[in-house]
Amino acid sequence: MASMQGAGHWRASVVDHRRAEGLPPYERARPAGEPLARRGDLTVHGSPGAITLRDADGRTRWTHACAGRPDAAHLSGDRVLVTTSSLEYTPWGLLGPALLLDLADGRLVAELRGERAAARGGGRFVLGLEGYGEFVTREYDREGAETDHWPSYGHYVVGTGLRVVEADRRLPTGNRVVRLLPGGTVVPGPPLNDPQPPKPVVLPDGTVLLLDGLAVRAVGRDLDTYVLADLGPAGPRAAPTVRALRRDGDGLVAVVAEQHAAEPTRYTVDTWTLTLRGGA
Repeated sequence: MASMQGAGHWRASVVDHRRAEGLPPYERARPAGEPLARRGDLTVHGSPGAITLRDADGRTRWTHACAGRPDAAHLSGDRVLVTTSSLEYTPWGLLGPALLLDLADGRLVAELRGERAAARGGGRFVLGLEGYGEFVTREYDREGAETDHWPSYGHYVVGTGLRVVEADRRLPTGNRVVRLLPGGTVVPGPPLNDPQPPKPVVLPDGTVLLLDGLAVRAVGRDLDTYVLADLGPAGPRAAPTVRALRRDGDGLVAVVAEQHAAEPTRYTVDTWTLTLRGGA
């Protein structure tokens, strides 16, 4: 295992590495009662069959019935967009509809289709779809009308324009970190090695940190990139893996869970703790 310091603004060093048997990161459930989204004193909650808006006192403002399980909620202006999973297998697998709701009363404004979303402000959203011949991000206004679209999909980073850490589930992958501009324009950035990169970490200055295979990479606002830390040899792993990267205080934690070939329900979990600091 090697540890490296990036040549850019941020630097990282591995200070601890542990290996154990355990669960992959995605099997850790959301804590009971944790809202899907929050704005001020308002919180959006989800349970199978229902989306609920509550105030600071825990009182229910409204409840909207849905046919599936709410996965994530995004607030923009006077709208909330909730992505869902289906409780039954459909032509879209277990992907349920994305529900655009009025934040004031919970009424359905539009029923859309997509797996990942991000708020754009003023009641606007981007909503992405991948699979079944789709690899697309669409932008919708507050009434659910499509206003733009791009041939890209993945984890959305909003705040310094709109960037995407792509996820195409293909080998070899064509993933990149890209910037989406109006009119369907995609500005390509650095290529990635991982067909399914985990959710990135976004630092206050807009730098995106991502776990690409076993490399922790930093991508700046202008799509410039450098390696912060190399956690192991490059190249594909011998067995399927699940990865995660998260901020932990002033540092980072990277997790890679590798599936056992003989027992698919068992994983060997590697956990790295890294320091993170700014520098010229």
